[in-house]
Amino acid sequence: MSCMSFRAFFFFLLLTLIAAACTPESSQAIPTYDPFAPLGAVTSVPGASNGGNRPPPGAPTPTRAPLSVTLPPRNPALALTTPTPDAPHLLPPPRDYVDQYTVQAGDTLGSIAQQYGVSLEALLQANGLNESSIIPVGLVLNIPPVTADAAPGSSFKIIPDSELVYSPSSVGFDVQAFIQSQGGYLAGYWQDVNGENLSGAQIVQRIAENYSVNPRLLLALLEYRSGWLTNPYPSNIDYPLGNYNAYYAGLYRQLAWAADTLNRGYYLWRANAIGALPLGDGTYVPLSPTVNAGTLGVQYFFSLFNDRTTWDFDVSVQGFFQTYNQLFGYPFDYELASLLPRSLTQPPMQLPFEPGVTWAFTGGPHGGWDDGSAWAALDFAPPLEGLGCSPSDLWVTAVADGYIVRAENGAVVQDLDNDGYEQTGWTVLYMHVDSNERIAAGTYLYAGERIGHPSCEGGVSNATHLHIARRYNGEWIPADGSLPFVMDGWVSSGEGIYYDGYLTRNSIVLHSEEGVFDGVNLITR
Repeated sequence: MSCMSFRAFFFFLLLTLIAAACTPESSQAIPTYDPFAPLGAVTSVPGASNGGNRPPPGAPTPTRAPLSVTLPPRNPALALTTPTPDAPHLLPPPRDYVDQYTVQAGDTLGSIAQQYGVSLEALLQANGLNESSIIPVGLVLNIPPVTADAAPGSSFKIIPDSELVYSPSSVGFDVQAFIQSQGGYLAGYWQDVNGENLSGAQIVQRIAENYSVNPRLLLALLEYRSGWLTNPYPSNIDYPLGNYNAYYAGLYRQLAWAADTLNRGYYLWRANAIGALPLGDGTYVPLSPTVNAGTLGVQYFFSLFNDRTTWDFDVSVQGFFQTYNQLFGYPFDYELASLLPRSLTQPPMQLPFEPGVTWAFTGGPHGGWDDGSAWAALDFAPPLEGLGCSPSDLWVTAVADGYIVRAENGAVVQDLDNDGYEQTGWTVLYMHVDSNERIAAGTYLYAGERIGHPSCEGGVSNATHLHIARRYNGEWIPADGSLPFVMDGWVSSGEGIYYDGYLTRNSIVLHSEEGVFDGVNLITR
């Protein structure tokens, strides 16, 4: 995964864009930044909007250049073996002591077990509880230590990172056409999703886009777990991915749960925050430090079902890998040299609201989509106490220049490299944007132009606010990591507590709080 390979990849893309964009209008375009500049170079472009200077009225919209992603051909003589192991990752040692946790509002026994990386059975046993036990807020639970098996987990690499993430490798993959070509149950599947009648292909595509998980991986898991792609009459039609909780019945919630689970494994590995997996039988498997994040995401998914023997098979060359290879070919043929170059920097961004208007910083770093992804998101709310989910007259505005690739179900996605694909380069998610006066997909916006009004639309929300997150090449970028959000000089940070975070500019520090607190979380452009 060298930076040199990444440079070569994007040099090819640059040539493609130059060939496609040579029109009279393109010479007058004012892009925000150059995503194809040499790594480490200054990414702003002369004459570009720098987070506050809009172009003059009537300025031309940059010409979109269709992006062609060409993956290097594979030598058919090469054996289908696992690629070179990663350099060993620094893994946390298993916790060897009893910890304690005080139950908070919204906690479940399952979520607490997941948070501490212990099996639900072990948590119940340590506290004399069962799965139907009610845990009141304030209850102190004992968190048992993790006793891992002596035998290390598999070091076999199953998929590259680019096949877990909704990355440039998925550009051009036609979900609908592929499903129809397989002739299985999924080809004729329809489901009502929040009042919309969606086909199986539409559900797969929506989950892939929202969670930023590769649709090929979702389809391969469906086939491996239930045969939905190739079998017209599968035996399991309600819980095809294996979560038998009644809440998750149907394809949409099965896939949403699976995508969130894959993301959780992937981003925990990215953060060096996991060293052992609790298996379905209550035992623990120590992880190999030389696998990649994409492989760990798959290993994490299969850990939820299995005892050690079954898990070992599922993550081996004879297991899920074979299904993936039969459907799509050798998975590492889709590998990209680097999804996140080491010298990656964020393009200039401004706060997502209009000058002179005060908002409240209500949410520090948390999941970009659901709670399994990287803590990529921040929340801002109109400063009206008791607003609830009432409509707001305030405007959400673009943080940078870019093309709107998606605007539906409360979500607006802006493509900053203007190629029309949300799998490539920098993208920004604006979530909970009301449908009334919302910007339409296919529109080019300059920094500061209006996107829509904050609301509760889309996802889960109990109060009007804006949820904003970044991705690069489809990967969620943590707001509390080495590449923080920087908007109008405000820099995001966190201390490892969900939704708890800070915005700092010079000597001023704001703290995220639910509500409106002058001098604490109010912010103005």
